[in-house]
Amino acid sequence: MTDPTPMDRAHFAETMGISDQSLLDRFQTYLDHLTKWQRAINLVGPKTLGDPWRRHILDSAQLFPHLPDRPPLKIADLGSGAGLPGIILAILSGAETHMIESDQRKATFIREAARLTETPVTVHAARIEDVDLLNADVATARALAPMERLLPWVHRHLKNGGRSLLLKGADAEEELTLAAKQWTMKISRKRSLSDASGTVLIIDDLAPVTDV
Repeated sequence: MTDPTPMDRAHFAETMGISDQSLLDRFQTYLDHLTKWQRAINLVGPKTLGDPWRRHILDSAQLFPHLPDRPPLKIADLGSGAGLPGIILAILSGAETHMIESDQRKATFIREAARLTETPVTVHAARIEDVDLLNADVATARALAPMERLLPWVHRHLKNGGRSLLLKGADAEEELTLAAKQWTMKISRKRSLSDASGTVLIIDDLAPVTDV
């Protein structure tokens, strides 16, 4: 399947039902910053910058409707990389957002992107397992690791009753089957708006399997 026509700002706004031009301006500022830094360090796949509104802004923003409707919220974005999806959700929600990224250069990029977009976030330049427990309402991750590795990290930083919003690829079901040996959870699946082969996993009631 060939890639669709690149999404522009107006098409993104229509897809997400966003009319606030100041929000769209902040997303554009983020993309400009991403494009500039990409020349120096590998933040995202180079081909994705041919369709950045779809591959990065929409891909992240599609999680926003699935945030719990009980503010104030604390979000823990695991393995933030280029700041996605965390910084986009922080712009949309205004939630307290913690972004964990062990690569020091990427962490510096996130801090500068947050400054330029006027988005208060806390960046933890450390490994996920080394960060103090965040007790977050929501944990997010984008293409970070297979579920067997990812769910222990999610569980570490998620409060009891918290929700996970995970952007996964074509192997999502296979990964879930393997993870079910160690974890119980309530799962909702949504087809990705940005990638025909992608899946948004909405996970509630995550708990380790206990031996009887």
